[in-house]
Amino acid sequence: MKILGIDSSGLVASVALVSDDIMIAEYTINYKKTHSQTLLPMLDEVVQMIGLSLDEIDAIAVAAGPGSFTGLRIGASTAKGLGMALNKPLISVPTVDGIAYNLFGTDKLICPIMDAKRNQVYTGLYEFNEDKLHAIQEQKAISIDEIIEEINQLGRAVIFLGDGVPVYKEQIMNKVKVPHYFAPAHLSKQRAGAVAALGAIYYSEGRIETAADHQPVYLRLSQAERELQEKTKGLMNSSIE
Repeated sequence: MKILGIDSSGLVASVALVSDDIMIAEYTINYKKTHSQTLLPMLDEVVQMIGLSLDEIDAIAVAAGPGSFTGLRIGASTAKGLGMALNKPLISVPTVDGIAYNLFGTDKLICPIMDAKRNQVYTGLYEFNEDKLHAIQEQKAISIDEIIEEINQLGRAVIFLGDGVPVYKEQIMNKVKVPHYFAPAHLSKQRAGAVAALGAIYYSEGRIETAADHQPVYLRLSQAERELQEKTKGLMNSSIE
């Protein structure tokens, strides 16, 4: 079974191929360029390096969101285009679940945090039970203070990871009352290898969809939509006054 993984949900662009529990290739970039510039060339280089025909893959696992609106659209359009062209199914992997899967096997609580701006994060709380990832709190968009409070109430040691760590590290260190740790650099961000590996499990469980049916999961409105909503609300209030 060969699963192609794609993740462009945040600052990182990443593609990987997992074949029968072996990661054959992974290409991950976290440096300045936009995903529209990097994702397809990265995929092409992986294919060329390992001599893979994309017809050989069984499915495409894609980080489905939440995350950057632009990044998610690029990842989704890439996965959908490949799926339609190759007639292959897609596997939607929740972004936060994929990040949590980087820490396979830990006995500690896992808290991925992605910076969602305005003091909010995309986050969730996870643990491993008998080598299976279990969501204590499903991925959601809340304030950093709210997730810290939930962690303090659970009273368990926790590992933080994700691109929100540098942004909120000081708050975490000052407000988290339980033993807490930060994942090292090689495990702290999105990785298509984790998306593909988790996608392989979903594939075996029949959790697939057609390329045409796939849609990103945003969890909240885009900045443009929020600004329009606030502007409309302001105009309505003005007309009432």
